[in-house]
Amino acid sequence: MGCPAKKVCSKWAGSALMQDEPLALAIVDAVVAVCAPRGVPATLKMRTGWCAAERNALRIARAAESAGIAMIAVHGRTREQGYGGQAEYDTVAAVKAALRIPVVANGDIDTPQKARAVLAATGADALMIGRAAQGRPWIFGEIAHYLQHGTLPPAPPVLDVRGWLLEHLQDHYALYGEGTGVRSARKHIGWAVKRLPGGIGFRDRMNLIESCEAQYAAVGDWFAELADRHPRLPVAAANDDLVEQQA
Repeated sequence: MGCPAKKVCSKWAGSALMQDEPLALAIVDAVVAVCAPRGVPATLKMRTGWCAAERNALRIARAAESAGIAMIAVHGRTREQGYGGQAEYDTVAAVKAALRIPVVANGDIDTPQKARAVLAATGADALMIGRAAQGRPWIFGEIAHYLQHGTLPPAPPVLDVRGWLLEHLQDHYALYGEGTGVRSARKHIGWAVKRLPGGIGFRDRMNLIESCEAQYAAVGDWFAELADRHPRLPVAAANDDLVEQQA
């Protein structure tokens, strides 16, 4: 019950279910009934509600726990907000305080510092990260390091990032094939380069490439050239100047 997409909600799926609590809980009951005999835990993700005037996450969470849901994740926005505005964590904290099962906080967790602040504000058992991991899958390691040590780890070596992205592209092409693969890979490459020096220009040029082989080669060459200038991945500072995290 977390997806806010219009094409999903228009079919009474995703976060639209939060408008019909009996239907939502009937689905929860049905899923738990199938999973429980097989020893499979059923989990639930939802938003805070359909809109600001109808934040019913706490009520649904309590009923879902009673129905046998094993864990609940709450995105700190209503469906009405989509991905705009700021996530709020008071609702997540209220759900956590009321339940005995694990509660996961989600929404706008995009830095290790924000991760620690959200954990402190909500008392959540874990964090869920979505958009912040696009093009930056090492954010999970950064957060784990920061929570344990209180310091940021060095940025990953550029050649490591190059290898990870190229491996991802190989898997992507294998799954989607030549035509769809080269087109759908563009957004993944764009996420990876958009805040790197020269990344916007490279993305624009890369979007004109029509074959997987040429796209793969272009990405490999571009990151190899970046590594010559920056052994570790440059990161955007608060003023959008690019700096390097030192080991």
